[in-house]
This record gives sequence, structure tokens and C-alpha cells, in this order.
Amino acid sequence: MHERFPATGVRHIPYERRSGDASERVISREAFATATAEITQWEGYAPTPLVTLSALAKEIDVADIYYKDEGPRFGLGSFKALGGAYAGLRVLQREISRKLGREVALADIRNGKHKEEAAGITLVSATDGNHGRSLAWGCQRFGAPCKIYIHALVSEGRAEAMRALGAEVIRIEGDYDDSVDLAKSEAQENGWFVVSDTSWEGYSQPPRDVKAGYGVMVQEICDALDAAPTHVFLQGGVGGLAAGVAAALRQHYGEDAPRVVIVEPELAACLFESGKAGKPTAFAIQEETLMAGLSCGEPSELAWEILTEEASDFVTIPEELVAPAVRLLARPLAGDTPVEAGESAVAGLAALIAARQDETLAVDLGLDMSARVLLIGSEGVTDAAIFARIMEEQDAA
Repeated sequence: MHERFPATGVRHIPYERRSGDASERVISREAFATATAEITQWEGYAPTPLVTLSALAKEIDVADIYYKDEGPRFGLGSFKALGGAYAGLRVLQREISRKLGREVALADIRNGKHKEEAAGITLVSATDGNHGRSLAWGCQRFGAPCKIYIHALVSEGRAEAMRALGAEVIRIEGDYDDSVDLAKSEAQENGWFVVSDTSWEGYSQPPRDVKAGYGVMVQEICDALDAAPTHVFLQGGVGGLAAGVAAALRQHYGEDAPRVVIVEPELAACLFESGKAGKPTAFAIQEETLMAGLSCGEPSELAWEILTEEASDFVTIPEELVAPAVRLLARPLAGDTPVEAGESAVAGLAALIAARQDETLAVDLGLDMSARVLLIGSEGVTDAAIFARIMEEQDAA
């Protein structure tokens, strides 16, 4: 490899999975099927690439590495395109149906038959960038006003991408969790509707819909593979991506579903701390991680219901592993397909490479030469300036 990925600083705890039916109960098969049927009808839909990194797999001595590249998704640059826009559409469906006193179809809203009603329903959310961009894009398509709350350290490039889709962007002081709190309170005061990918007491349906949308990505993966992977490394954040993917994989593969390894930045390790405590646990963020989409201090309780039954391992990685992983994908080993990925996309890749260079950690994670590892490349280059800076670091070395 071009750069070393030392396991120094990587932390790991094994987790004793609880028994239960959360993978079927929290997000039903019907919910996944409804989301898939709708999203695959959207203009611009196409399955994203599942890239096989054969040269890298040989280099670190595992059987296969599969990287699901969500960069091309609907031209929005991330897997979030599947969640926020769909959950927003479902909020519109419920509210328009309530106002009209009859059930309206998702397709009718998508096709503009209820533009007048949609124009009177304001959707809001907090975001580090990708979820808000998806919601803004969906609101633009479905004709609803959109307000997005971002915290102080969200890049201006990501803010401008949401404004370009017609959203009003409100930047606040504080961190992601502060932006969530403000979005909730102002929505309540003004009669707006929150479309969040995290849940809290009394609020769970939109986060369920977000996760159901992610099932489209999993269905594409399963359609492309001949057999179940042995492992899946999933980014943390509030847990929505990890929970949605883990549940969909369990529904598809049953007892053959892959071992679920949750990976987070050491600077934002709320799921790692939850794993240690055995219950949803907040993490006080003192410094922002380069992996902006994973900078979350409050786990989603809804996501935790699934992860407590599906996750076998929780891992944190230090910041110094992120940029080398981005560069390795963009300038890969000979024979592998180049992938331009964002910072939050490479958490699993960085953890995998580091683990294979530490014999004890590899054994603890069950990683050997027969491992077939699935990685979710959750975003492409969603901030060109940050990507350029990461690539220039290697050029200057």
C-alpha cells in the first residue's frame, strides 16, 4: 500500500448481542418493500456500483473486499439520497391524506397531483450535510418548502449545495446535537414537520422511513453477490445507516447474515460508549472529526433497538487513518477501480486495514484470509475543497 494504517489508537470492544426480533419489528419487510417500490420509480434511479477491491484484498490477506460506492446516487453524492427524500415524501403523504380525509398515493405526490397541498407543508431537519441535501432535493421535487439547520462547523460548500436545491439554510453556533434541538423546537412553534434520521421519545416514524429507504441499497448489494459476506463494517453516526443495513441484511440472509462491526471516529463515539454501557449513551464531543457525517453525540434509540441485537463489535479509529484511506481509494493498488470518496465513507475501510495489521485485533474481529468484507462507501466527494486538500497532503509529502 502507498501508506501505512497502523492499528495504534484503534479501540475495540466485543458485544454480546441480545436476542430479539428488532430486525423484523422496527423496520418491517413491508416497509422495506414499499420504499424500494417507490424509490426505484424516481427519475434518475440506477443501482450504484459494488466495487470489488481485489488487489487490496490480496495485499491485506482477506478473500474479498466489496465497496458499495454511493457517490453516484441520484447525483447527490451519498446514500442519504435514499433516506431523507423518501421520509419527506412519506410525511407529505400522511399530512395530505389527513387534510383531504382520504389516503393519497405516493406516486400522486411524486407526479405533482398534490402540489397545492404540498406547498403548504414545511419540512425541516438538522444535518451535517448529506441528510439535509437529500431532504432539500426531495422537497424541490415534491413541491414542499424546506428549512435545514446546520451547526457551526458544517462546511460552506455543503451549505451552498442545499441552498442550490431551494432550501433555507439556518446556521447556528454549537454542534450537531444543538442543531437537532433547535430544529425540533422551531418546528413545534411554527407547525412545521421534522424529517430526522434520528429518533427520540414520541418521534419514530420518519426515522423508520429513512432506514426503510436505505433498504434499496442493501437490495442492490444482495442482488450483486452470490453469497453473504462474512463481515460488514458500518459507519456509526446516530446509528441509522448501520441499523437499516443490518436489519435488511438479516432479513435477506437470515442466520447467514454477516458479522456486524460498527466503526466510529474516536472523537464522536456514542455507539461505542453505548456498547460499553449496554444502553443508548451520549458522548460529549469536544473536537470535531474530519468525518463530518459521523460527528454525532446522541445515538438514535430506534437504531439502538436493532444494533443491540445485530452488532457484534464496536470500533473507534483515530483521525490520522482517515485521509490515507481516502487517498488509497482515489489512487488504488494496480488493478483496483479508483473511487473518489468523502471522509465519512472510509471509516470501515480504515478500520479493516488497520485490523489486518494487528494480529490480536484481527483475531478479535474474526478476520482471516477467508473473510469476505462488505464496506458501505456512504458518500462520494460532497465537499470538493476538503477532498482536494486531502489529496494535496500526499502530493506534498
